[in-house]
Amino acid sequence: MTTSAREIHLAARPKGWPTDETFRFVDTELPAPAPGQVLVRNTFMSVDPYMRGRMNDVKSYVPPFQLDQPLEGGAVGEVVESAVDGVSAGDLVLHNLGWRSHSLTSEFTPLKEVPGVSPSHFLGALGMPALTAYVGLLDIAQFKAGDTVFVSGAAGAVGSLVGQIARLKGAKRVVGSAGSAAKVDHLTGKLGFDAAFNYKDGDLREQLAAAAPEGIDVYFDNVGGDHLQAALDVLNRHGRIAACGSISAYNEKDLPPGPNNMHYFVTKRLSMRGFIILDHYDRLSAMIGEVGQWLSTGQLVAEETVAEGLDNAPAAFLGMLRGENTGKMVVRL
Repeated sequence: MTTSAREIHLAARPKGWPTDETFRFVDTELPAPAPGQVLVRNTFMSVDPYMRGRMNDVKSYVPPFQLDQPLEGGAVGEVVESAVDGVSAGDLVLHNLGWRSHSLTSEFTPLKEVPGVSPSHFLGALGMPALTAYVGLLDIAQFKAGDTVFVSGAAGAVGSLVGQIARLKGAKRVVGSAGSAAKVDHLTGKLGFDAAFNYKDGDLREQLAAAAPEGIDVYFDNVGGDHLQAALDVLNRHGRIAACGSISAYNEKDLPPGPNNMHYFVTKRLSMRGFIILDHYDRLSAMIGEVGQWLSTGQLVAEETVAEGLDNAPAAFLGMLRGENTGKMVVRL
């Protein structure tokens, strides 16, 4: 017996910003699961910044998406049919074959539903973004209680968690940048940031210095570009930078020039370390244990922006790249 499914394929490699021509909707039929496989009806899928890089045909830490093949990404779904011992129809699973209504896979993680917590949080506050925030702040940036922390892209899926984890771990001051007045108010009013600013409102370096008058000790970099330059100016001696992403340049045809104040790495004895979260899944259980406790007790706020329906996945992806989301952007299928 086959199952009718709908998929989104990569129709063309974008130059600059993706467009409608980048994506193609394809109707297909999936066979019954072979031994070791499950057929999953996806209920939520994730859109994430790294997916933009996979649309380019360049060598990276993960292979590029293939033309005329389905896109991929994190998804949560309900097992429809199973050929795996111990897995039954109705079970909840996490896998990496999103961008489609149904997935046939042998690579999945069984999930236990958390009372009062949407399964979509396994794509955000209990998933890859949370692990990125946790590892990046605590392991890569070597955060310690009493540090002042600056987070760029602070209203996004990762940034919003970085700031909250820093606060819960004893930061002296937590500062975030965002792209609208509403997001600034959200950071300080709901997520507990001590200060935040709209990077579109004026000189970025001046706004950061005003928000952190005693300087910053840790910079969690989701943006790169002018944010990195401003952070280098304001970082204290022996400051640490966790380089997580550079979304400011993801859709640029010509890369902007880098910071012109790199001499601060020497004079201030700064350190900067990039990381890929695929290398750190040994920390997953520790993250889920600690973040899950904060989430269940209400100490940590898990924000989501939810787009409805597979047909709206491309628009949700582009909206995430433009910073239109607050917290994790997910698509409910």
